[in-house]
Amino acid sequence: MAFAGYIGAFFIGLSLGLIGGGGSILTLPVLVYLFGVAPVPATSYSLFVVGSTSLFGAINNWRQHLVDFRTALLFGVTSLITVFITRKIIIPAIPEVIPLGRLALHFSVLTMVLFAVLMLAASLSMIRRPAGGPETPEQPAGTGKRVLYGVGIGLVTGLLGAGGGFLLIPALVLLLRLPMKKAIGTSLLIIAMNSLVGFLGDAGHFRTNWTLLLSVTGLAVAGVFIGGVMGRLLEGRSLKKGFGWFVLAMGIYIIIREILLQ
Repeated sequence: MAFAGYIGAFFIGLSLGLIGGGGSILTLPVLVYLFGVAPVPATSYSLFVVGSTSLFGAINNWRQHLVDFRTALLFGVTSLITVFITRKIIIPAIPEVIPLGRLALHFSVLTMVLFAVLMLAASLSMIRRPAGGPETPEQPAGTGKRVLYGVGIGLVTGLLGAGGGFLLIPALVLLLRLPMKKAIGTSLLIIAMNSLVGFLGDAGHFRTNWTLLLSVTGLAVAGVFIGGVMGRLLEGRSLKKGFGWFVLAMGIYIIIREILLQ
């Protein structure tokens, strides 16, 4: 299973390089099902892998002048604070077994089910998005809406270890009116900041297998550079739609495994 996990790690980066997102949605399932990492520490590992890979992807986009640093800092502050609070305070306070009336649900199972729901939402977004991409509104959204969106992305990143790129891209295009290519590069920078801050917020909570973590991250980083090269040669919209169907299948598999096969 470890060999398949390393292949999966490469495809995490390949997806980020090809379509500017989506790869982070695979990180938690790869770590849990292929490397046997427990779900809760796997969210911490995922933050490091996603953050490091996105950082290299952001640097690659910055070299092409496709990163808006002012927007990244402005939009990222709210989500950064939310991520840190979630990993440092909220996650440690959640009990391992959560009572739900007469039922009791393990937090690790709840984590995987919530992540599967997130995968389903992300897949439908990638599959159903119109070919021309989101339309840009006449006026950018107000400060309150931006703050709420930042908090939502921070919660997703902090609780589930996902970068939230499928939320960030529409937000940057629709709320802040960035061009699509610059939105992708800026999204990668925000994902990197959020994820790495979230990982730092976990300091002392979990014992880290650095050998595994760095090897998975190294393959993902290699994938993001190769994906960036391939992305200049291949049609991105078709790739995004195909990846959406794959993520949809993965989300359904996780729900069946965690709920129906328990």
